[in-house]
Amino acid sequence: MSSMPAKLLVTILYIFLVSLPVHMSPHDVNTDTKNLRRSSSSGHRSKGTGGGGSAKGCNHSNNNLLDINTTPCKRSTTIQAVPASPPLVFADQRLQVVYPVIQKFKSSISSDPLGVTNTWVGSDICSYRGFYCDTPPDNSSATALASVDFNGFQLAASTLDGFIDSLPDIALFHANSNSFGGTISPQIAKLPYLYELDVSNNQLSGPFPSAVLGMTGLTFLDLRFNFFSGAVPPQIFIQNLQVLFINNNIFTQGLPDNLATTQILLLTLANNKFMGPIPRSLPKALASLSEVLLLNNQLTGCLPYEIGFLQESTVFDAGNNQLTGPLPLSLSCLQKVEVLNLGGNLLYGMVPEVVCAGLVNLVNFSLSNNYFTHVGPFCRMLIQRGVLDVSNNCIPDLPFQRSVFECAEFFATPRMCPFIWFYSLIPCKLPFQNPIP
Repeated sequence: MSSMPAKLLVTILYIFLVSLPVHMSPHDVNTDTKNLRRSSSSGHRSKGTGGGGSAKGCNHSNNNLLDINTTPCKRSTTIQAVPASPPLVFADQRLQVVYPVIQKFKSSISSDPLGVTNTWVGSDICSYRGFYCDTPPDNSSATALASVDFNGFQLAASTLDGFIDSLPDIALFHANSNSFGGTISPQIAKLPYLYELDVSNNQLSGPFPSAVLGMTGLTFLDLRFNFFSGAVPPQIFIQNLQVLFINNNIFTQGLPDNLATTQILLLTLANNKFMGPIPRSLPKALASLSEVLLLNNQLTGCLPYEIGFLQESTVFDAGNNQLTGPLPLSLSCLQKVEVLNLGGNLLYGMVPEVVCAGLVNLVNFSLSNNYFTHVGPFCRMLIQRGVLDVSNNCIPDLPFQRSVFECAEFFATPRMCPFIWFYSLIPCKLPFQNPIP
């Protein structure tokens, strides 16, 4: 074989090998790509500020033909998932209705020193402090919020509107000794089961809550120690109430005549601004009351003879008024009375012996700060025992009396009582009148 064909063969083989495409191993490609990434990432971070550059390993070049295993860098935003609260499950749909009412009222409370509202959480309303559940009258298989008792909780809120009147199944609402303000919503008249309402010792104001008029189911109403003012509607005294406490407000009016027909068992009118005389019909109307409290008003006129009909009373208090005249002998018929207070008036004359002798259950008998001029031996015995107080009167031989000048000035103005002839009548049989066996 000649050398010429061999050389030609070598040349053709060389040309063929050069024309073949260059292949790189996967290892080489990956290695070069990683180096390219590190270089790109490092260079990009050097231009940034702090940690604000792109994420490590991201490719920002779309023209790098060798970066076949990378994807363009994407900005990542991390969102932390918040577990969803489980839905509230209520024992009864009636409880579900009042839940937002309670929570809204809770948000309005400005003071809670005892931490009462900390228990007002979750769907178990019947376990909230101050809330009580029971079966409603219209559905024996249901559970409803039947009673609220905030007595002594010391809660403060600007109003109770939107709360009491939005509890459709409420039967009792007691909120004694808190700091609730505002007025009583007229919407409470729509509450079909409410029979006890006690909002005493708060800061409520405005006129008498006339919404209670005509609430035939209401038997207990306590408005004591607030700032209600104006007149008391006469209808309230003949409503089907058993208890009516309206003392320590700013009610201003005469005692209504329809008190004669009241069926109220417990009634307090004290510490207001009631004016005018005690109606003669009042004692007969209140004959079944154990306590008759008329103190600290602006009552005038004379004590009626009919006062002797309060034969069930253990307390009769008409102190600190402007009552005048002598004491009627009918007072001796108050056989059950233990506290008899007529101090701080304009009463005068002699303290009847029959009263001191007949009231055998007396513990406290105050006639102080009047203008009495004489006491007999039975009454002096009560003075010695500390039962009768006649200080600051006009009794000449007793200590701690008014001055002669003050007494003379008082008696310079004549004061007369109508029906004075009744004052000597005793409409009952006294204990010491019983024949001795």
